[in-house]
Amino acid sequence: MLDTPKANRLHIAIFGKRNAGKSSLINAITGQEIALVSEYAGTTTDPVYKAMELLPIGPVVMIDTAGLDDEGEIGELRVKKTKEVMDKTDLALLVFTPDTSKLSLEQEWYSELKERNIPVIGVVNRIDEGDVNLEALKPDFHIPFIKVSAKDKTNIGKLKEAIQTNAPMDFERPTIVGDIIKPKDLVVLVAPQDIQAPKGRLILPQVQIIRDVLDNDGLALTVKDSELEDILKALNRKPDLVITDSQIFHKVSKIITEDVPLTSFSILMARYKGELSSFSKGAKAISDLKPGDKVLIAEACTHHALQGDIGREKMPNWLEEKAGGKLDITINAGVDFPEDLSEYKLIVHCGSCMFNRKQLMTRVIRAMEQNIPITNYGTAIAYMNGILDRTINMFEEIK
Repeated sequence: MLDTPKANRLHIAIFGKRNAGKSSLINAITGQEIALVSEYAGTTTDPVYKAMELLPIGPVVMIDTAGLDDEGEIGELRVKKTKEVMDKTDLALLVFTPDTSKLSLEQEWYSELKERNIPVIGVVNRIDEGDVNLEALKPDFHIPFIKVSAKDKTNIGKLKEAIQTNAPMDFERPTIVGDIIKPKDLVVLVAPQDIQAPKGRLILPQVQIIRDVLDNDGLALTVKDSELEDILKALNRKPDLVITDSQIFHKVSKIITEDVPLTSFSILMARYKGELSSFSKGAKAISDLKPGDKVLIAEACTHHALQGDIGREKMPNWLEEKAGGKLDITINAGVDFPEDLSEYKLIVHCGSCMFNRKQLMTRVIRAMEQNIPITNYGTAIAYMNGILDRTINMFEEIK
């Protein structure tokens, strides 16, 4: 389970004031000393992530955050980092202490978590120091509460049960391709090994999709684009599905006959992590771009850009070719994503293999709320090559 990519794990974040015992709580839940514990307020600065196996839920990421009441200029930055954690949170633990005289911050953060539709469990920690009347909390916090002592490990088992009960089961789709292939279907995966391909291994989406094909009893056959025609000639039947790197759609779509379903790794990841219908609709906004329009290209990871990088070189060139002139393009990499998107005519997102579904959907929802079209690399490239309908028509939610 420790080999499960972080983006495929349920993300459980712990929020609360300084010295509420958040770090002690995460250590008690995990049974490991993974978070620094101190009697001094503000010990936790940047969010701390720990991938682990939490039975019976499975692989999760526990996130320890800075205090909601952190002060000063640096404190404001820490709180901002804590808020960014919400973008990737599937389940929140809101930590209280026996002192419930001032709960304005907890109420504020509860409201924000509720607005994002994030399930919340109230955890009253440090009951070894005093008791709390839960009935007094319920009018303002409509959430289940568990009383614990992280120090004495009291009721940690009950908290794990509450996590199991309240964890969202739809934080990620159950399969990438399992619902569009049958057992023994022949799936040909086209994986170009160019300068951008990591030496000695395949990129994460390719590995995940190959594994998903195998898990669903499909026959996975991986080739480079330069050998695609050779393998098709060697086969005694047509493939049931072809999955390619989006960047070579123009080449592969000419080789694969129209009667063979064709899609891409990026489109499959867009469907797996986000909402394909929104991305396909957003791709059509490319036709409305005009020279000078602002476009945001958003990437999930901060990788070292090589020559011919898709986000920094190829995608801008393709978009400007469609727009008929120079565009005002902003590149955002990593967790940074603007709150105000109103200045952009289009957002083009990467495949999001390093994001979980919650994190990507937060961005999709933010774009939709502000009426800004959002697409991703695969759907955008398919649209610009005139084959978008062909590459998504096998998916039930599009029909």
